Amino acid sequence: MAMKIRLARGGSKKRPHYAIVATDSRMPRDGRFLEKLGTYNPLLAKDSEDRIKMDVERVQYWIGQGAQPTDRVARFLEAAGVTPKTERKNLKKGEPGKAAKERAEKKAARAAAATEAASE
Repeated sequence: MAMKIRLARGGSKKRPHYAIVATDSRMPRDGRFLEKLGTYNPLLAKDSEDRIKMDVERVQYWIGQGAQPTDRVARFLEAAGVTPKTERKNLKKGEPGKAAKERAEKKAARAAAATEAASE
């Protein structure tokens, strides 16, 4: 059985509240789960202690049983110090468009010309 530790959405429209659950990966996101491991409330302040609550011992048990945490849950575990931090690459990182690159080149050329004129 392919186990996951993931978020199950609850709450009303535009007021999300998530449960951190251990489940079979083939089940629906908000469907049947084996155990509720904690909660996550994204509406609270980032420094609030009530934002993320989880039973770390049970999470470690499920990881020991072969459960794979999703990316978001893995970040929670890293912040809690349960798992070591991993290096990630931002594959969706924005790159400036053609016009922005041209503006940057013109600005650099003007700055080079100004420093050259100032040095004479």
